[in-house]
Amino acid sequence: MYDTKTRIELVKKRMHEYHRRQERRAVCRLSVLCTLLFLSLVGATGIMQSQPINVTGMYGTILLHEDAGGYVLVAVISFNMAVVITALCIKFRKRGQKSQDAEDHV
Repeated sequence: MYDTKTRIELVKKRMHEYHRRQERRAVCRLSVLCTLLFLSLVGATGIMQSQPINVTGMYGTILLHEDAGGYVLVAVISFNMAVVITALCIKFRKRGQKSQDAEDHV
């Protein structure tokens, strides 16, 4: 039989391992999401590059020229995904700090 102090230490150890597994899963999921996003952007860029664009005039007019709207769409989507991924990383970091502070406090 274990005494109370030993049982508490074992529970803390299990909780720490459980949280580490959750963090690893979250990092793996985010990595897969980033990889899929990267591959989709590469595919979209490859499709758009197959159609030549004749640029006449200023560089800013390229955004309005024929099928260049896809570039703008890809840029907006990638920016939004980067914001979401950054927010998730900040959330997981804060959660990790809270759990670590709670473990240190107890």
